[in-house]
Amino acid sequence: MDKKVSLLIFCFSCLFIGCPPAPTDTLETAPPATTAPVTGTAPATAPEIPAPDNRQRRPKNIILMIGDGMGISQITAGMYSNGNRLNLERFPVIGLHKSYSSDNLVTDSAAGATAFSAGVKTYNGAIGVSRDTLPVVTILELAEAAGLPTGLVSTSSIVHATPASFIAHNRYRKNYEEIAADFLKTEVDLFIGGGARYFNRRESDTRNLVRELQARNYLVENFVEKDIQEIRPDVSKNYAYLTADSEPLPFAQGRDYLVPAAAMAPGFLDRRDTKNRGFFLMIEGSQIDWGGHANNSDYIISEMIEFDNAIGEVLRFAAADGETLVIITADHETGGYAIQSGSKMGEIDGAFTSDYHTADLIPVFAYGPGAEHFSGIFENTAIFDQMKKLFAFD
Repeated sequence: MDKKVSLLIFCFSCLFIGCPPAPTDTLETAPPATTAPVTGTAPATAPEIPAPDNRQRRPKNIILMIGDGMGISQITAGMYSNGNRLNLERFPVIGLHKSYSSDNLVTDSAAGATAFSAGVKTYNGAIGVSRDTLPVVTILELAEAAGLPTGLVSTSSIVHATPASFIAHNRYRKNYEEIAADFLKTEVDLFIGGGARYFNRRESDTRNLVRELQARNYLVENFVEKDIQEIRPDVSKNYAYLTADSEPLPFAQGRDYLVPAAAMAPGFLDRRDTKNRGFFLMIEGSQIDWGGHANNSDYIISEMIEFDNAIGEVLRFAAADGETLVIITADHETGGYAIQSGSKMGEIDGAFTSDYHTADLIPVFAYGPGAEHFSGIFENTAIFDQMKKLFAFD
């Protein structure tokens, strides 16, 4: 009996020695999902754009585009009202930012834009100043100091909260004439927007800022003299185009300058960049926000689609240039906008919870060298931090 047991143990030992467990590093794994056959009909997609080779390269140029009041529902309504396509679909990197200000979970455009322009959380109503009302240096000012051409384009008055926060320093956003005077304290190469009255028919003093700009080598034109399609900026001069006496009309009522301005501005600044240092440009689609305040779904949608068409023009430049980072975001969402049950493609039934801003997380889209820095969830001030880092302004 003992011999049989010994023989059995010997046989089992030989079996285990001859057949060891397979090493884990040779185990067969499932093939990548991309190898699976694709069936069915693909949904409509945005036109393709060449994917940039971003391998830790720094951009030469940065274009920041702000859709004021543009949350996820505004983007969705624009997309579903535009043949299920937007240029925003071309962006390979998407993130979310936290939009709150220093004194309120619900920010306003002044504090939101100052977070982008200067990297500080400040109080609602503040233009380029800290919580203590002290001036903070903006990305536009840093670019100017480094010898880069700079530009601002807006579908509001150019002294409105968002563009103002990149070029001015003021304790309160509605001090429009004081903000206009701050344009004389920079060498901004290009600005396009409304608000002519704050430059040439001022109530607080007798200054004519248009004449002062002209004396400083600016070509200043306006909507009365020329249509946007007729302007031909001279790259040997700084350029200003004032699009309205006060606030421009909505797109649906005839305003038509954003898309051609977005097509013209990058090339103009690029030609101004005679030292090959790059440029900074901020473009704002202001009135998506105004549609939210008015609780007007059609207003939101028409402004959203126009803003997306402007994005398309900027992407056209960036794709050809290869050295331009494009960042798209919003300062906040406006209206608590929602798409109701019963809506259809091309027929959006919108509803609202507010006629003011909300505290939603806000999408950020990035394309080009450095885009990888804008994925994830981060503070709105990080947009300034990353632009400063990518421009090597530290």
